[in-house]
Amino acid sequence: MTWSIPIGRFGGTTVRLHVTFLLFLAWIGAAYAMRSGMRAAIDGVLLITAVFACVVLHEFGHVIAARHYGVATRDITLLPIGGVARMARIPEQPTQELVIALAGPAVNLVIAAILYAVTQTAPHLSAADLQGQGVGMLSRLSSINLFLAVFNLIPAFPMDGGRVLRALLTYRMDHARATQLAASVGQGIAFLFGLLGLLGNPLLLFIALFVYLGAATEAQGALFRQLAHGMIVADVMTTHLETLSPDSRIDEAALRMIHTPQQEFPVVDGQGKLCGLLTHAAILRTMHEGKADAAVGDIMIPDIACLHPYQTADDALRLLEESQVPAIGVKDGQGRFVGLISRANIGEVMTIHVLRDRNRPPSALPLSR
Repeated sequence: MTWSIPIGRFGGTTVRLHVTFLLFLAWIGAAYAMRSGMRAAIDGVLLITAVFACVVLHEFGHVIAARHYGVATRDITLLPIGGVARMARIPEQPTQELVIALAGPAVNLVIAAILYAVTQTAPHLSAADLQGQGVGMLSRLSSINLFLAVFNLIPAFPMDGGRVLRALLTYRMDHARATQLAASVGQGIAFLFGLLGLLGNPLLLFIALFVYLGAATEAQGALFRQLAHGMIVADVMTTHLETLSPDSRIDEAALRMIHTPQQEFPVVDGQGKLCGLLTHAAILRTMHEGKADAAVGDIMIPDIACLHPYQTADDALRLLEESQVPAIGVKDGQGRFVGLISRANIGEVMTIHVLRDRNRPPSALPLSR
């Protein structure tokens, strides 16, 4: 996110442009210019810009469908590989996920149909070539939208088709099992892409890696959510923590940072209540600005959400997904701070449970009667 530039906000969703996309545009322009001259370079950059405008509309198809089910989307980031929409959560009801997943490709099909009506040239996958010759820009854009719709429906995470497959499987099994099965299908497709890439198309190697990592991430997230079903906040929170007061100085926080592996420091007042959170990045940034004597209370992230130790770990995961802070607090019945839950420590707890269950010897089979 630090390498992306906000270019607009629409309906509560910020659209960001990653700097690598600007480098990609420059590379496209240079390639066209060296091959066919400056006019071709301008046309190439315009075509790529139009394609990514269609990608933004694709992502807003997901955003609008998600909003219909009460799911907010914080931002959309444009990368050279496409758009990434960051939703607060993915609904586990199959119909909702199916509608949200299909909304993006549906937008591309609508765009292709509109451009067909304008150009009277039928879109075709073979014409979806960014460097095609002798074809008008609108006709090529129509074919590219058809390609985007078909490509995104490949049943592999993180493409929309992977979510469609999971939603369909969830009608027959639980969400975690459906995710694992859909991820396995996606990883199989990634291996196929990799094999085809080795046979002569290097771009497919990049897509294979992208698909494989996306499938692995979805599978891990589903496993963690499944494990969290039987746990409470007290099982996953960190309690042995260095704390700071709002009046502490940043140079004191920097010394604490050196002597502890903590990534976040809870800021607690004299009554034991959580006031905010101070991160490593904030400490280093403030020291770099020469403000070592600044008060922690002026630099911290305020208003950190808190849970009770006996709430479910599901609640903690959901709050971490919906929140834009690196950690949430835990307080007792009197409102006093007792622990912290971060993405890092909850992942460590879940990993330990996975390894423990994997190494546990199988229980003896019951005797038949």
